[in-house]
Amino acid sequence: MPGMVVLGRRWRIASDDLVFPGAIELFIRAVWWVVTLVVYINHKGRFDCQGGAYLHNYLVVLLVLLAAIIFTLCAVVYVSAQGTIMNPGPRRSMPVLVYLRAVLYLPELVWAVLGAVWVSDNSTGCKPEEVGAVIGAVVSSWIILLSMAVGVLVVFDPLGSQRSGVSLDTQSGVRGLDLESSESSQLFYTAHTLASRVWESRLRLLCFCLPQDDNHRAAFSSIAQLVGGFFLDTDLVPSDIAAGLALLHQEQDKMEQSRDPDEVLTHSPSSPIREDLEIELEKATHYMQFAAAAYGWPLYVYSNPLTGLCKLSGDCCRSRQAEYDLVGGDSLGCHFSSILQSTGLQYRDFIHISFHNQIYEIPFFVALDHKREAVLVAVRGTLSLKDVLTDLSAECENISVEGVSGTCYAHKGISQAAHYIYKKLVNDGILSQAFNIAPEYKLVITGHSLGAGTASLLAVLLHNTHPTLECFAFSPPGGLMSKALADYSKQFVVSVVLGKDLVPRLSIPNMEDLKRRLLKVVSNCSKPKYKILMHGCWYEVFGGTPDDFPTEMENRREEELNHPLLGEESLLVRRSTTYQSLSSDDSPSHHTHLPLYLPGRVMYITEDGPTRRHCFSQVRYRAEWSSETSFRNVLISPRMMVDHMPDVVLRALRSLTRDQPSTLCPSSTSNSHLNVI
Repeated sequence: MPGMVVLGRRWRIASDDLVFPGAIELFIRAVWWVVTLVVYINHKGRFDCQGGAYLHNYLVVLLVLLAAIIFTLCAVVYVSAQGTIMNPGPRRSMPVLVYLRAVLYLPELVWAVLGAVWVSDNSTGCKPEEVGAVIGAVVSSWIILLSMAVGVLVVFDPLGSQRSGVSLDTQSGVRGLDLESSESSQLFYTAHTLASRVWESRLRLLCFCLPQDDNHRAAFSSIAQLVGGFFLDTDLVPSDIAAGLALLHQEQDKMEQSRDPDEVLTHSPSSPIREDLEIELEKATHYMQFAAAAYGWPLYVYSNPLTGLCKLSGDCCRSRQAEYDLVGGDSLGCHFSSILQSTGLQYRDFIHISFHNQIYEIPFFVALDHKREAVLVAVRGTLSLKDVLTDLSAECENISVEGVSGTCYAHKGISQAAHYIYKKLVNDGILSQAFNIAPEYKLVITGHSLGAGTASLLAVLLHNTHPTLECFAFSPPGGLMSKALADYSKQFVVSVVLGKDLVPRLSIPNMEDLKRRLLKVVSNCSKPKYKILMHGCWYEVFGGTPDDFPTEMENRREEELNHPLLGEESLLVRRSTTYQSLSSDDSPSHHTHLPLYLPGRVMYITEDGPTRRHCFSQVRYRAEWSSETSFRNVLISPRMMVDHMPDVVLRALRSLTRDQPSTLCPSSTSNSHLNVI
């Protein structure tokens, strides 16, 4: 639903967004009116104190003013609840009601000021309950007035005045642009430029504590270009997106419940035997503890809330100045102590530790893993604002790799981080030092999240000089590397993905696909938005049966879904090439973003059994080989971030290896050849 036009500009709020805030204010005003009425009735005829006449008149006018506000709020809530997201016709009177409600704030502000003056100057000799009632009314008035000011700032759209070239027919909800194609493109380009400037300013304000060097300025500009233009070609307000996500989650759950649970690959992409999965699973469980340890003390204390601080307290402040040159790095302390506690290694097993952290430069450590006879490089995942900027620098960057046939490109921020660690390992002689100590050991690289993506690209860069290396990437970003690099990395990279983790499904094409599906489901839903949001909140918290809201997947032939519907077109500011390419598989040349893929072979871990359990019930997992094509869609779920947490991934892997004898079984008697643990 397009944003409301008030005071000559468009706002980030639609006419059906006032149900909940209006109902909350209505409840407060009704209680306030009743309390004021009780005070007035109990003291009627007894206002004989100094300024009693002022008090009498103040309460009478306040009752009348509150009654007018209550009636206006009733109208606002009732009208806002009418129609649907794509049918704003029954709400065409909403702007008038908003203006009326705004006008009523003026006498309320004046009366709040007068009440404050009366309390400070004319309340001498009046009863405490009378003075208290007026003080309560004045304080309530100021709280609501300040809340309104904050609300206006929240729904303010800095680009609202720039959409005057778009006309809206509020009767039918159909939008149109009476512009030639070149003029429309110029308008869109101008809007995109303005949106990028707004987002760049926001990023600078958010990251004011970071140094404003060339790397940060380039990252701000790149991220602003990406974020500013994502929803620019649609006319959705934030509540529309929330409603669409709620509908998509329920639709995906319905489809999952009807899917055959035995739809898995029959073998690893590189090995047809089931033992291959067992071996890689054991290795993954072992190396995940190093990937988690790279996060340092924050994750250690989070994972051990009762004993973590006690175990680290003795080592955090201990001086290691004499040992500093043996390890290298920037500083030692709680981070290093937590790594020792998490990995079980000795101090002498570490070759290099770096906690240095800047944009495109992330912490890592190099150690000797005697149990697996490996020189281990563990790269830390996202833990700082600088890491977030590295994550969001999602442009493609060409990289040069010998022996790869095809185009080689990768996520810019992660590629820069991999090259940074590569230079440290090779140019500073860190790997040479490690292999001088243990020449018979093999090289293993691991990491989680951002660290997983960096580890994968680092493995690609090092593979020619270390052909026996292995890489274990846990929850790597989905938009990481080109198809040629992804196929090349299958020789030595294993990616581990848990459940409905968002990050391995996160790429620009996947987000564009999510936007397409969100537009479809929003434009085809016939329920009011407030009902969608209420049921969505209930479903997320308490579960239950997915609501049977009509969507584009119901009662439509598959070929009909390849064309934008009338409702979707009404949500588009212009027919962008991005949306056209996602609406049709026949126009690959229109893609505006290069496709990026997960690295290596993909080990997919899912919960075995019902998706919703009692909070104290035992969770069982199953592991299977999958492919990058299984992660082309973003799955909406409360677990989309929980399944990404490193401690959750480690717990799932340990559960699989601990329970392996009892859980190593085919998924069905008719599919006994499947690689499922």
